[in-house]
Amino acid sequence: MHWRIDANLLRSLVPSELEIDTFDSSAWIGVIPFTMWGIRASFLPPISGTSAFHELNVRTYVTYNGVPGVWFFSLDAANKLAVWGARKFYSLPYFNARMSLQQTGDSITYSSVREDTRGAPAGFDATWAIGEHLPQSHPGSVEYFLTERYCLYSEQRREVYRARIHHRPWPLQDATLSSLNSTMIESQGLPSPEGNPVLHYAEELRADIWPLKKAEARA
Repeated sequence: MHWRIDANLLRSLVPSELEIDTFDSSAWIGVIPFTMWGIRASFLPPISGTSAFHELNVRTYVTYNGVPGVWFFSLDAANKLAVWGARKFYSLPYFNARMSLQQTGDSITYSSVREDTRGAPAGFDATWAIGEHLPQSHPGSVEYFLTERYCLYSEQRREVYRARIHHRPWPLQDATLSSLNSTMIESQGLPSPEGNPVLHYAEELRADIWPLKKAEARA
């Protein structure tokens, strides 16, 4: 789920080296709940107890030297080992959380409560209905801008790092929100978003992610 947001509100939360990306003259902020499964290093089999868990991120979109990517404000996960690994190897702001997902037919209820004192208190409860399949998104559409991102950025010792991501185009569907109670965005010190979010749903997508590398310096 995504909302428009004034880029000036995000500027102090994003490293100055990164340009906040915009679509239709606006920055965007997203709250993205999902479930990970089958997680493993490319040279290892899945590790029992760590290969499937719920996750929830708050993010915006940025560019560095013209390369578009994702900047994460927070990532909550229901797996302590995954939180530790992502913090250590990707320098991402992961937090431990208690999370659940229940699905009845086309209706999904998702809940998350942060249990990590390294971050501000934050919670999320939402129910939505899965809708019809959408055509594949193309450059120039809001769907493409919000979903077709092939790297993430993080910062270490005031230097920008990039991790490449590969996946097929997202198989997007419509979604209809029936309830939402969230403080995920507000936990960043940002105002509550205005209006209804832009909603998309995807059933499944395989993704590969590479280790962090220092991003190329500006010319």
